[in-house]
Amino acid sequence: MMDFPWFQFYPEAVPKQIDPDQYSSAVDLFEESIVKFGDAVAYECMDKTISFNELDKLSSTFASFLQHELNLKKGDRIGIQMPNLLQYPIVMFGALRAGLIVVNTNPLYTSSEMEHQFSDAGVKAVVIVANFAHNLEKIKSKIGLKHIVITEIGDSLGGLKGNIVNLVVKYIKKMVPAYNIPEAWSFKKAMVAGEKKAYVRRELAHKDLAFLQYTGGTTGVSKGAMLSHGNIVANMQQISAWMKPRLIEKEETVITALPLYHIFALTVNCLAMMKIGAHNVLITNPRDMPTFCKTLKKHPFSVFTGVNTLFNGLLNQESFRSLDFSSLKIAVAGGMALQSFVAKRWKEVTGVAISEGYGLTETSPVVTCNPIDGTERLGTIGIPLPNTDVKIVDDEGNDLPLGERGELCVKGPQVMPGYWERPEETADSFLGEWFKTGDIAVKDKDGYFKIVDRKKEMILVSGFNVYPNEVEDALTAHDRINEAGVIGIPDEKSTERVVAYVIATDKSLSEEDLIAFSRESLTSYKVPKEIYFVDELPKSNVGKILRRVIKENHLKKMVL
Repeated sequence: MMDFPWFQFYPEAVPKQIDPDQYSSAVDLFEESIVKFGDAVAYECMDKTISFNELDKLSSTFASFLQHELNLKKGDRIGIQMPNLLQYPIVMFGALRAGLIVVNTNPLYTSSEMEHQFSDAGVKAVVIVANFAHNLEKIKSKIGLKHIVITEIGDSLGGLKGNIVNLVVKYIKKMVPAYNIPEAWSFKKAMVAGEKKAYVRRELAHKDLAFLQYTGGTTGVSKGAMLSHGNIVANMQQISAWMKPRLIEKEETVITALPLYHIFALTVNCLAMMKIGAHNVLITNPRDMPTFCKTLKKHPFSVFTGVNTLFNGLLNQESFRSLDFSSLKIAVAGGMALQSFVAKRWKEVTGVAISEGYGLTETSPVVTCNPIDGTERLGTIGIPLPNTDVKIVDDEGNDLPLGERGELCVKGPQVMPGYWERPEETADSFLGEWFKTGDIAVKDKDGYFKIVDRKKEMILVSGFNVYPNEVEDALTAHDRINEAGVIGIPDEKSTERVVAYVIATDKSLSEEDLIAFSRESLTSYKVPKEIYFVDELPKSNVGKILRRVIKENHLKKMVL
């Protein structure tokens, strides 16, 4: 709720309001883009391109397969588990067009992480890249999974090139562990089957769910944020309006290095850029910096999105610093705090300032952003997007005056209706119409916001959320660990790193042994980087482990 003249700093060319009712669903907006942009390139990956018209045909074919071969109905949930490949937009838009709810899943999840998410969402089908199918094999019978589609990395590259890529990945690089899922459809056979019958368009409304994006909370239990079509189209319009003054339809090239299963890249890159007919270059493995930079050299890109670690990693590559940045118009950072030295160095190298934004899975995600007109407010998350109200409250929910720290609360058409089948946690997350972010912020006299702390004990690792309870559960599953307390410690490279304090029943247990054990059930970014063995952990009078005290003591030791 903005109660002072911040609009004087609002980007002049950006409307202060968008019409959230302009589109009834993300499918409506998708169909509009097909008509407007036709033969223009929509997506590119590994030098293979598909146009908007081709995406229309391919996604409708996959929608037909889902409807007629798998007999999936409107509202059924489908898991998508793959890195950035051309198959992703084909499958995702196909699922939405069939009226399904997409459950985006990190392909690096362990089988236990997959089991929780797929079971909680009640998925009826999963589309997974072959590299990780062995994990799905372990849990498919436990969750009663009815349908599985397996795709290989080169499946959308076509002809000889696609076959060669698949052979290299499987037999030379040995990146596909053995699996046995005889009932699974291959992606190619699914597309052939989908061509036999016409796709039936589903009528969708704002209230219909488009995505279940899994996140966590103070309990550490991963839960699905219900993002409706209304939420998604509102944020797409808000983002598009924010960037439109600098962008021209059909003339922009956007680099998508962040994974599309993450809400940032999903909405900003995959969806909002579609609205302006941008050429979207998908980067499958951004960790391979030399190859990544070769791809960048081929494309005079105008829009670049990323997290702090990605920007920093690229800046350390001579092949990146030597690129021609004359086409670059916009660079946007989110997902984690942008470090000032990274922002300054990026501008020195590219000539374009990074506009830092802020959002959450529960808000589809973008809430605030710095203007893209070159105005720099380093260290702030900017000002609210159109149709978005933001306020700061104390622990009792009372509005706080200018300059005082408090919890950031958000109201707008992009805010989720709640968590999937968790009414109590939904109620706890709202203050009336306002979503409580759990982030502690301050607001300056110009209406710019700055995040100063987190109310929740969530740990932020390179833009990904890590919840202490989940890591503690993984550690205490070891038969020689009695208790564990997990905290996040500031880290220059990844915002925070995971640190664990544990009580072991066997003094011979080593840090290396326990880290190796935790890798069996946790994705790599959740695995503790440091483990300390102690005789006791600080607790409240009711026996709750006090992570806050653990963190305070740890930081004191770092200072000493």
